[in-house]
Amino acid sequence: MTTTTTTLKINGQTATVSAEPETPLLWVLRGEMKLVGTKFGCGKALCGACTVHLDGEAVRSCVTPLEAVGAREVTTIEGLKGREADALRQAWTEIDVVQCGYCQSGQLMSACALLKATPKPSDDQVSDAMRGNICRCGTYPRIRAAIHLAAETAGR
Repeated sequence: MTTTTTTLKINGQTATVSAEPETPLLWVLRGEMKLVGTKFGCGKALCGACTVHLDGEAVRSCVTPLEAVGAREVTTIEGLKGREADALRQAWTEIDVVQCGYCQSGQLMSACALLKATPKPSDDQVSDAMRGNICRCGTYPRIRAAIHLAAETAGR
C-alpha cells in the first residue's frame, strides 16, 4: 500500500491529503478534513448516510475511493448551498422531518441533487432518487412532503 498526496476540491476549498488511493472518500472527509456531517452507515452504499455530491451528482462516499475523485468538486452537507438547498432546509424545518437525525445529511444531499436535476419531481421521481437513502425512524412521508414543498418554494 502506497500513500500518495492528492489535491481535492471540497466545498469550494482546495485541500491536500495524504492517503492510500483506495481510501474511501468518507474516511478522508471525516478523518482528515474533520467534516463529520457526512455519516457512516453501512459501508456498502446501501443506506445513503454517507451521500455527498461529486460535481453535483449524489454518490456514496463510503465506496468511492479517493483515486476516483480526481479533479471533481466534492460537496458535503457542510458546503451544500444554493436555492434548492435553502428551500430543502426550510421545508425540512417547516414539516419537522427529522426524528433521530442520523440519516438526514444523506437525505438532504440526495434530495438536493434531485431538485437540481429535476426541479418539479413527480412522486415516482422522488421515490427513485431517494430509494437508496434509509431512515430507521421511518420519516419517509415527511421527507417526501418536504421535497415537494421545497420544489414549490425553490421555483419561486
